[in-house]
Amino acid sequence: SSPHVTSTQVAVVGVQTVDVAGQALGGRTLALDIGGTKIAAAWVGPAGQVSNRAEIATPSGDAEVLWSATRDLLTTRLDGESPTGVGVGCGGPLRLDTGEVSPINIHGWRDFPLLARVRDLFPAARVRLHNDAVAMAAGEAWLGAGRGIGSFLGVVVSTGVGGGLMLGGRTLDGGTGNAGHIGHVVVDPSGPPCGCGGVGCLEAIARGPAVVQYALDTGWQPEGKADGRALVAAAQAGDGVAVAAIDRAGRALGVALASAAALLELDRVVVGGGFAHGAGELLLGPARTAFARHAGMDYVRRCELVPAGLAVDAGLIGAAALVRW
Repeated sequence: SSPHVTSTQVAVVGVQTVDVAGQALGGRTLALDIGGTKIAAAWVGPAGQVSNRAEIATPSGDAEVLWSATRDLLTTRLDGESPTGVGVGCGGPLRLDTGEVSPINIHGWRDFPLLARVRDLFPAARVRLHNDAVAMAAGEAWLGAGRGIGSFLGVVVSTGVGGGLMLGGRTLDGGTGNAGHIGHVVVDPSGPPCGCGGVGCLEAIARGPAVVQYALDTGWQPEGKADGRALVAAAQAGDGVAVAAIDRAGRALGVALASAAALLELDRVVVGGGFAHGAGELLLGPARTAFARHAGMDYVRRCELVPAGLAVDAGLIGAAALVRW
């Protein structure tokens, strides 16, 4: 059955807050989730049910190669139905005012007019674009671990590390739409270079590919493919090098989150994304330990770190949440 929306819950559209108590969430939304590893599309129903889902590996190549693959993925989901709403979550950074995206982990798109391209495909639809982590936070506020939570940070730990802020029931966008991007908070000033051009960013230490590379550099010897899934499996099997690599990432995450909680007085941090979901407590346990070590004041310590409630298809449900409200 559809989850009940109480009078204390809010719906989020950009920086607008709308009370949705008693409003029907009818119809389906076409959702698109774009990341550095994969691109997924599906229909999402009024209770978050996902149907006609498909995904592709994120292509390498120039902007038009990427767009062609994305367009085809969207249009083959239609089944003859014209969407009235299309939600798009895309890795950042982006510019909300122009609808242009420049994802750090998708090198072919720089200032790419993604919003305009999707609107050209579906001129009669309401199209919403935001950072994939903001979409994740909106989805968690709708149906996940952020329901009824006044101020929380949604964190995506996957190919990159992103964040979306919900403060007092509102998204915080910032001047260009990139507020909350926790992945580019510095956790080690003498740490590794980051793809953003900075040094020692959380993303440079905790994103899945960086954790894998650190494990390889410190002696991990995978039996097959060296990727995040294999690293987590090795850690679960007791491989000390794999455990240490994930522990390092978790500690960096905890340091960054303690700083964010102190700055913003967060009630909760909701951690999702492919790598975080796979690693589970191997990542969150060290993050909580580091958080406790660096959270000195009572108002910071009351913030809790929890796994995302929408572990399956969170990006698609979040993209739909951008539109539904």
